Amino acid sequence: MAWDFRTDPDFARELDWIRALVVEEIEPLDLVRQRMSPANWQAVTEPLKQRVKDRGLWAAHLDPELGGQGFGQVKLALMHEILGRTGSAPNIFGNQAPDSGNSELLAVGATDAQKERWLWPLLDGRLTSCFSLTEPHTAGSDPTGIKTAAVRDGDDYVINGHKWFASNASRADFILVFAVTDPDAERHRRASMFVVERGTPGLEIVRNVHTMHHPYDGEATRNLGGHAELRFTDCRVPAENLIGEPGDAFLLAQKRLNGGRIHHAMRWIGQCRRAFDMLCERAVSRTSHGKRLADQQLIQQMVTRSNIEIEAFRLLTLKAAWTWDNEGPKAARQAVSEVKYWGAQILHDVVDRTIQVHGALGYSTDLPLEEMYRLARNFRLADGADEVHIQQIAKTILRGYEAVDGWPTEHVPTRRAAAERQYADWLDLPAPGSAS
Repeated sequence: MAWDFRTDPDFARELDWIRALVVEEIEPLDLVRQRMSPANWQAVTEPLKQRVKDRGLWAAHLDPELGGQGFGQVKLALMHEILGRTGSAPNIFGNQAPDSGNSELLAVGATDAQKERWLWPLLDGRLTSCFSLTEPHTAGSDPTGIKTAAVRDGDDYVINGHKWFASNASRADFILVFAVTDPDAERHRRASMFVVERGTPGLEIVRNVHTMHHPYDGEATRNLGGHAELRFTDCRVPAENLIGEPGDAFLLAQKRLNGGRIHHAMRWIGQCRRAFDMLCERAVSRTSHGKRLADQQLIQQMVTRSNIEIEAFRLLTLKAAWTWDNEGPKAARQAVSEVKYWGAQILHDVVDRTIQVHGALGYSTDLPLEEMYRLARNFRLADGADEVHIQQIAKTILRGYEAVDGWPTEHVPTRRAAAERQYADWLDLPAPGSAS
């Protein structure tokens, strides 16, 4: 199979423009974002967003009829590789999580009226959103076990349940909620998807859940979103807030997640490359015991290993994107799981080595490495824990093999005998019935 990751000259120029904006303007902005008020943050970022829109690169993950560019996964992957260098760039380009995934979900599942109400304002940046699936008392990697329920009552659904790690909920204008509508249905048809708008009676945002990435309240996190704990107590939403048909939640969630995993992976590559640049710069700049770090064999091993791992990760991710574009999402499913599982570990390891080379400075908040490290650890859990993807990959691979009888003591000689029969004319074998 001939994979081709090349892009046309016109898009290559767009990538150059994106790289210049990210490196020269957004990376410095990201280093001081925690010290800005929400009003100042908006004042600084709105002109940047307008430049992206004027360039025709806003919300590029969507098809043209939805206001995007219809780039396909390979072009999006190359774009996200650059955006991933810094946490603020996806927001400025209109494809930040969870809004980008939620817009894809609404694009395939919402009615025209629902799109007018939620999708178009979301794409335009006038609304923000949240995706709420995970619950505190059920395994997050098994969404079939959720307990939050939505019961039809006339023209409404009444939602009761407990959620947490709801991305961006504390500042979202609406929440996409995963809730059981038919507990007796087949396990992947039990749940439905609802829009619950901010301020709906019965919706309680209990708290932001502190994490390694968002450990503080107040000044340190007000521009960073976070993950919230939610309670739904007799929360009444109109039936017209149901996205898709009853029982469609799992199908819609998969449409939301799989493409996003490719984008996440390419953003991780951007993070890897930024950390790697810092590692190499430090290695050629710093001396220890009269020698540059770059001349120390241990450092050379770190540089070589990191570079190979990043390149291999990049090629594997581009292969997943190419497969999606040329053979469809189903054909890319194994490759998407591979990049999600393996890439999160590569990101962690490259950042970890970079911190080590920088010593105490790398551990400090003077550099972005400590935040990158904390965020990297999250990715082994988010969008499916490592173990889920390991299981999915292994199952897919092993379907291509069949059991054989007598393995190994009988099977190997049987194969040898078959080979001898196939190439009998070329072997120096005794005649049948003669003494050996």
